Amino acid sequence: MQQPATPAASAQARLPTPTDNTSLKKRYADFDTLTAALDYAAQGTTGFNFYSGRGVLELVLSFRDLRDGAISHALKLSGSGLKAGDRVALLAATSPEFLTLFFACQYAGIIPVPMPLPTAFGRREGYVEQIRNQLISATPRMIFAPADFVPLVSDAAAGSSATATGFADASALPEGRGRLAPGGPNDLSYIQYSSGSTRFPTGVMVTHAALLANCRGMNLAVTNAAGERATSWLPFFHDMGLVGFMLAVLASQTSTDYIATEDFARRPLNWLKLISDNRGTMSFSPSFGYELCARRVQTKSDGALALDLSSWRIAGIGGEMIKPQVMKLFANAFAPYGFDAKALNGSYGLAECTLGVSFSRPSTGLKLDHIAKDGLARHRAEPVAAESGEGRTFVACGVIIKDHRVEIRDDEGAVMGERGVGRVYVRGPSVMTGYYNDPAASDACLNDGWLDTGDLGYWLGEDIVIVGRAKDMMIVNGRNVWPQDIEWVVEHMDNMRSGDSAAITLVGADGQDRPTILVQCRPLGAAERAALIANVKSKVGEAVGIDCDIVLVPPRSLPKTSSGKLARGKAKSMYERGELAALDSGLA
Repeated sequence: MQQPATPAASAQARLPTPTDNTSLKKRYADFDTLTAALDYAAQGTTGFNFYSGRGVLELVLSFRDLRDGAISHALKLSGSGLKAGDRVALLAATSPEFLTLFFACQYAGIIPVPMPLPTAFGRREGYVEQIRNQLISATPRMIFAPADFVPLVSDAAAGSSATATGFADASALPEGRGRLAPGGPNDLSYIQYSSGSTRFPTGVMVTHAALLANCRGMNLAVTNAAGERATSWLPFFHDMGLVGFMLAVLASQTSTDYIATEDFARRPLNWLKLISDNRGTMSFSPSFGYELCARRVQTKSDGALALDLSSWRIAGIGGEMIKPQVMKLFANAFAPYGFDAKALNGSYGLAECTLGVSFSRPSTGLKLDHIAKDGLARHRAEPVAAESGEGRTFVACGVIIKDHRVEIRDDEGAVMGERGVGRVYVRGPSVMTGYYNDPAASDACLNDGWLDTGDLGYWLGEDIVIVGRAKDMMIVNGRNVWPQDIEWVVEHMDNMRSGDSAAITLVGADGQDRPTILVQCRPLGAAERAALIANVKSKVGEAVGIDCDIVLVPPRSLPKTSSGKLARGKAKSMYERGELAALDSGLA
């Protein structure tokens, strides 16, 4: 069994941490606090490994080294005047420095607030606005960021009492007379801002007890036993990256290999190469990550990639609606490289429940359900034959994790039976205590221990199926229409891609709601634009049965959340405010 390299030696040894501990019994997050989880993991030889965009191992951080560095920095932060309960904002770079400071906060009783990097946004102004609003909400005492981003974060922090400084400046703080003050089970571990938080950010308060309960439930759901190795490109400022592939893997002493999110976006196939080279067994992505890889491999000749994906046991999909066509495309594209479609694992979660709510049973593949489109308007998921072409296909998101309950309720709050489409409510030890400094928002979604997720779904046997967000539903001539139905039609047209459209409703000149599709337009000629509008109108009318206004917008102009999902509500508000300019339609 290979031995772990220390950070100082990693440049020479180039050895990642081993997959298994040889003398430390594997535990499944059965700890009271996150610091207790790290204290235990530090007794073994596993840890985190950081790779460059070209797949070269750059640095190794064993859990032992992480603990030592975190305790040293905790004493420095405490000695600098920060007290238990203070908030510290951390720009969540995929780096050892972020991890060290995050866990330093845990040992000092300080509450870290992970925040997105500028690379998650297309516009500087949009980034500054989001960070500024999150800083106003979280009221941190200090902000730490990679050196290159300090000026930008300082702009966002202007007018607040928080000081922005570099990661290296934290290391340079004197030891002082700091003290360790790790929190207890019911104390806050961190504050998580949801990926869609912009003008009115909501920071989810996550206690140590909630975090560990969720980590335990997720590890058991995917049967994370000995011999498992995780791989991730997911950003640490998003709950799937932070909890799923940093905190949960640490709490189960699982070695994990990382590439930065921006490096994945440039070279997505290096994600798969890392899984292949290190014999990774678990990795998750939203659907768009699988789609990027599937499209990229289509440009390669048969057998051009030196990949062996036969070790990949849990290929999870989460973070957005699961697109069955995309997953089929990926499975077919990588079957020649040893990928088994039975590894595909649907899941469902949200930051308000720390992360995971449900997971498919391992090695069973995706469970598809074909339902009548008009049934959803009647709050019923009525099955139809897949070959009929008249239905819509959903992916089951698995069974509920240990010690948690889910109910599907109708508009009057009555619990619905199988195939009744209603609002999803969750109860269990992972549910948040509330939103930070926002009791009104907390009261709006929490009632008697039950969390109103705002999602709509139904039961398919023991599996939950998620069909969309309640607030996104469009009502057209008395019918319930799902924006995803419209967007899926557009993205499957020739020369269109996932994320190229946003289906919204706008108030027309007559005061009535008009279904509208914002479509990113690449063609430059007037005739091409006119043809695109006519084609979209025809395809949507044929598939969904409604007449929509079509508005062409520039390429890459539709906003996304920091996790890469379409920000449909933000697109609507930007268009209404004139921040998203319509292109000339090309119509005479």
